[in-house]
Amino acid sequence: MNLQTQIIEEQCQQLKLPSMAVNWPAIAQACSEKQQSHAEFLQQLLKSEITDRQQRTRQTLLKLSGIPALKTLETYDYQYATGAPRAQIQELSHLAFIERQENIILLGPSGVGKTHLAIALAHQAIQAGIKTRFITASDLMLQLATAKKQDKLKSYMQRSVLGPKLLVIDEIGYLPFGRSEANLFFNVIAKRYEKGSVILTSNLMFSQWASAFADDTTLTAAMLDRLLHHAHIVKITGDSYRLKDKKQAGIPIMENKE
Repeated sequence: MNLQTQIIEEQCQQLKLPSMAVNWPAIAQACSEKQQSHAEFLQQLLKSEITDRQQRTRQTLLKLSGIPALKTLETYDYQYATGAPRAQIQELSHLAFIERQENIILLGPSGVGKTHLAIALAHQAIQAGIKTRFITASDLMLQLATAKKQDKLKSYMQRSVLGPKLLVIDEIGYLPFGRSEANLFFNVIAKRYEKGSVILTSNLMFSQWASAFADDTTLTAAMLDRLLHHAHIVKITGDSYRLKDKKQAGIPIMENKE
């Protein structure tokens, strides 16, 4: 490395342009071989920095999102999940619902791919540079209760509930909430109402939601009123994808009555 190259690298680091420090020699060589202008060289150099910076942002958003595993819409098995509304899901994948601060509620029995679709939409949002958080309903309740006990509920709400532009809450209804937990969850929905999008998954129809929220029909009705005001309801029917191999092998499985 000659002195000029070293100085350029140091200046790029000072300006927080790490990709430019690495990429400029190769881009300069390519532009020289093609006899491109200084302006074309600068444009390509800046483009490489922007592209790499966007990639680093996506990687950071993904790391902080809480997504448990990588799932995409391309890997969702529509051939098996024949009860999934493909056209509706593809329309939602364009993410316009986030800009409009609308919600998505994925309903259906266990194993039909609700969590897969929720994660896939969250991943799509992250790829678009949108701050996203994924959490199960039980983990959310545990964190809310802990924050309240430590007198940090306000800061937790600001950071973890209102901070993400898209909040994904998985598995509503799998574990019933007590009254205190139900009130905390209502506050989550109330604070995000018309301020940010929420994706929820549940194995319960709306008429059954009160059973998951301390049998408080008034609170549940008020919560659903906010959730459904600007919402896309995605109803998925079918058998459990996780049990398909056992069923195909003729192993008797308890039928899902949900």
